[in-house]
Amino acid sequence: MRVALVHDYLNQRGGAERVFAHIARAYPDAPIYTALFDPRQTGDLVDAARVHTSYLAKIPGANAYFRFLAPLYPRAFEAFDLSGYDTIVSSTTAWAKGVCVPPGAVHVCYINTVSRFAFAYDQYVGTPLARPLIAPLVEWDKRAAQRPTQFVANSRNVAERIKRYYGRDSIVLHCPVDIDRFTVGNGCGEHFFIASRLLQYKRIDLAIRAAALAKVPLMVAGTGPAEDSLRELARGTTTTMLGYVDDDRVNELLGTARAAILPGEEDFGLLPLEAAACGRATIAYRGGGARETIREGETGEFFDERTPESLAAVLRAFDERRYDAVTLRAHAQMFSPPRFIERLRAIVEQTFIIGTSL
Repeated sequence: MRVALVHDYLNQRGGAERVFAHIARAYPDAPIYTALFDPRQTGDLVDAARVHTSYLAKIPGANAYFRFLAPLYPRAFEAFDLSGYDTIVSSTTAWAKGVCVPPGAVHVCYINTVSRFAFAYDQYVGTPLARPLIAPLVEWDKRAAQRPTQFVANSRNVAERIKRYYGRDSIVLHCPVDIDRFTVGNGCGEHFFIASRLLQYKRIDLAIRAAALAKVPLMVAGTGPAEDSLRELARGTTTTMLGYVDDDRVNELLGTARAAILPGEEDFGLLPLEAAACGRATIAYRGGGARETIREGETGEFFDERTPESLAAVLRAFDERRYDAVTLRAHAQMFSPPRFIERLRAIVEQTFIIGTSL
């Protein structure tokens, strides 16, 4: 197989980029095609020598204002020349599934979610002024979703969404967690902890309000478009906004936390597994991918309503002594990178054999 890899963009650091790093390790000789690349953000995750960027990378300030380039991404991905490859493996939350592959080639798409601008406009975009720009992107998204030979969903939650919005079946392969990046902590701190991109749909605002109601300290690590508004909301409350935090500090804060909090409905959500790798439980909204990564009463607890009051009630009653660090770490091991890579390679090889025999 002559493999090429495609990812939406590599100019930010989050769960999708960490997962793609394992896809890149599964195919260490494959070139990487992506719209934008910032080695300061992801240079330790992928080798810069492998990366080929789109023409959008020539736009001044593109990495800083990449979200405003949304109308340009379809053409950028369709313009990639993949004629030298018979196997394309893409990783996407929106755009990479739309690449055009050579006749006879197969395209396996690892999909983290159906494009949020297509199914959750109000949460993701948030302004009615952008609807005229988004409408043609939704139509392109539907067409692009018919191009991959095989979808691989990061969760059953996303597989159901792919079926509902794209009419496509998919194979479920849960995301890996970087277990070796974490060590089991002692939970000696008083705080709860969140590590997340600061985006509206992540519902960090709900967690800030809940922590204030429950009168418990909350630490939030991360940056993103919602940072300024969240800092203002957290002012004078029990929440500390930490901004960017490196991996070592995340490991420390998770290991000493009473528990992690996942307040929004995630497609998959790596935080519960990262917390488990640190021997800590997670409190999460009962929805989305968290239902696949948390064993209630064994690796975490749920709150049932998307309200500060519902989460606050769980925070008040939470007893970290009920959870066993060894059990939590063993749970995280089930999502190890070697297992992910082995299964992904098998899926790609099977798709290639079937696709090239037709």
